[in-house]
Amino acid sequence: MKIVTFGEIMMRLNPEGYQRFVQAEKFEASYAGGEANVAVSLANYGIDASFVTKLPANPLGEAARNALRHFGVDTSDIVWGGPRLGLYFVERGASQRPSKVVYDRAGSSIALAKRGDFEWSKILKKAKWFHFTGITPALGGELPAICLDALKYCKAHKITVSCDLNYRGKLWTKTEAGKCMAKLVPFVDVLIANEADAADVFGITAKGTDVDSGKLDKPGYVSVAEQLVNRFGVKKVAITLRTSISASRNLWAGMLYDAKSKKGFFSPEYDISIVDRVGGGDSFGGGLIYALATGETPQSAIDFAVAASCLKHSIEHDFNLVTVAEVESLAAGNASGRVQR
Repeated sequence: MKIVTFGEIMMRLNPEGYQRFVQAEKFEASYAGGEANVAVSLANYGIDASFVTKLPANPLGEAARNALRHFGVDTSDIVWGGPRLGLYFVERGASQRPSKVVYDRAGSSIALAKRGDFEWSKILKKAKWFHFTGITPALGGELPAICLDALKYCKAHKITVSCDLNYRGKLWTKTEAGKCMAKLVPFVDVLIANEADAADVFGITAKGTDVDSGKLDKPGYVSVAEQLVNRFGVKKVAITLRTSISASRNLWAGMLYDAKSKKGFFSPEYDISIVDRVGGGDSFGGGLIYALATGETPQSAIDFAVAASCLKHSIEHDFNLVTVAEVESLAAGNASGRVQR
């Protein structure tokens, strides 16, 4: 089974440990991006995962590609050209001090890509699933049209499509996001969101929920999912449920709404001590796609996705470097963290 993801990969730079930017005398370098993170998860689960982007034809572009190849991701359809690789900086939060992200991605190779760069009939020829996030069209230029080209091909060839709304206020306004995503989401089969995305992009909210205070009324998310299904015709809606106690401790769960059965399926809730939360939503998406693509039931799929993402919060940098067996063990209730000998 071939699954294709499409988006931007960047170099991530973060101070060592929990140092602040103003303290840093050196930065750790790694590579990451929403759809690239999903591709790595899928490759680790044994899926034939392909990542598509545009990278500069220089050593930094090659390093980003090689970071994906290291974990078995197919990079053969990457387009080469353009001026630069995007960067982003992460300052890890702790206790009551939140993490901070600073982007330096304007004018990146993928942001300046053209519709003619991507031959979707070739890229998606043997694909069974296509994944993108709202970050990709948010980069502007021709990317909204490029995404639409891919989605139209998927629709015509019965390729399942998933999308993580992933609203980023530093990339576009809520109005811009709403107008653009309203044109793309009707082509989506599986829509992924967090507790704020549906509200930010489409003005759809869950009653009894205050994201900033961390108060979540889980049954209210069934209504959110139903509204998304009714508006756009998606088949499944997955919503991550994060209760933020501090930067170091979160409660983490999820819901998968199945339009066919008109039922919401909730995962167990995990109490997480966080090592690195960046990439947590992408690890959820990767787990969900894997479970649904391999025929799991809605309940098993949401349990797998949340367990996968729970484990990601214990891993430094963006990639979720876990196996199917490790995720299944946690989903089965083996959550003590005892040493395995």
